[in-house]
Amino acid sequence: MLCKNLLELGDEFYDPAQPARFPESQLRYWNEPLVHALGWSKEFSFDAEKRLRFQEFKPFASSLPAPLALRYHGHQFTHYNPDLGDGRGFTYAQVLWNGKLWDFGTKGSGTTPYSRRGDGRLTLKGAYRESLATELLDAMGVNTSRTWSFFETGEKLTRGDEPSPTRSAVLTRFSHSHVRIGTFQRLAYFKNEKAIETLLRYSARHLITELDPNESLDLLAVQFLKNVSHRLAHLTAQWMMAGFVHGVLNTDNLNITGESFDYGPYRFLPNYDPDFTAAYFDHQGLYAYGRQPHMVMWALQRLGESLQIAAPGLATEETLADFGEVFSDSIQHMFMHKLNLRSKGQTDDVGLLRTFFHFMETHPVGFERTFFDFFRRTDDHEAWRLSPQNSLYVETPEGQALTALISSFEIDSSARGSHPALTRKDPVTLLIDEIESLWKPIDQKDDWGPYNKKLEEIRSLRALTDLKTVKPR
Repeated sequence: MLCKNLLELGDEFYDPAQPARFPESQLRYWNEPLVHALGWSKEFSFDAEKRLRFQEFKPFASSLPAPLALRYHGHQFTHYNPDLGDGRGFTYAQVLWNGKLWDFGTKGSGTTPYSRRGDGRLTLKGAYRESLATELLDAMGVNTSRTWSFFETGEKLTRGDEPSPTRSAVLTRFSHSHVRIGTFQRLAYFKNEKAIETLLRYSARHLITELDPNESLDLLAVQFLKNVSHRLAHLTAQWMMAGFVHGVLNTDNLNITGESFDYGPYRFLPNYDPDFTAAYFDHQGLYAYGRQPHMVMWALQRLGESLQIAAPGLATEETLADFGEVFSDSIQHMFMHKLNLRSKGQTDDVGLLRTFFHFMETHPVGFERTFFDFFRRTDDHEAWRLSPQNSLYVETPEGQALTALISSFEIDSSARGSHPALTRKDPVTLLIDEIESLWKPIDQKDDWGPYNKKLEEIRSLRALTDLKTVKPR
């Protein structure tokens, strides 16, 4: 059901935006499984209808009357920046689905009051990369925004991180809110206590609905911060188990709903390496794979500081004290789930986790390959023996110790052990070399065949390692 709940916040939170007009329109990606799940396949059975709503962004009759560029600030690489906001996108529709409020947002839809010196555009490669990331993370069960569609738009863009001129696109994102930690930071920057309260109660009413929006402000602030910290602890654990490095964990890139979104220079781990970074400009390794939990906690502390403007009695450190416990508990449960092993209790499970990651840290093994092999070992010893890493499992002391320890655990689900994705010779991965090789035929020959085949492979993973079903105690 379409809705316009965002308007409850008022003009303090957004500015009207005008969609750009593009010289061309070529539909390059349409997320039919998602569209079908929402029940909109018949409504958008023709490309002209898709273009009208998802490139021209004509308003839906029962939703927002015009696109809205959202206001926010944020810490970028720990430096506060008050000169932010939706600079090349906007929110233009909302829908209630499966008991949640969802936004239709854009990327590359033109300039807004917050574009600064930018052109408000998105490169085609940027849209292509985001679609791959969101599909793989979703298939693995990570709580993520989804790529609804993207169109190639016929403009030539200049970018410092791509060979230029490069092709342009506009993307529609389907997301469970665009309220960021940075949204609260902006209100705190202006010491707008009333607006912070308004956003808190809106969030409790529509986004984190287990909270009571009519609770006293002081108690609501505590409950809200606690809830957001648990959501982000769980999300961070999902990233770690997926071998995912977001790359730019600025406070304006963290959603209060615990949903991963805004994919720029992300990477998936080739090998286990806590110091692995995704962004070429992250020279200090601030957002390295192993530092992601620390930086999310740091961002939550900034959220607590912002809430204290309206609720000065909020004890931020005390409220966030169990972040590490929730994160560790989530990691433990997701780890066992990803290997399809039944828990033997915290002590034994953590012992296995440490042995597993010690093996990966001391040997040149693939991150996803190792999980794939040991998952299959629980059901198909022959496939396990054919792994290119098998000699490291059976001939090294660390591999032998790990193999023996895993053998002492029971299989958790025989049904998952027969998942079609396990019949593959190799795991489904999305390493940077693969991303570049899939882009090459698009860039040189406008051949989207390998990309579409990759999407089919990614979607074949569904229900195999569904991290979304794993909840911490």
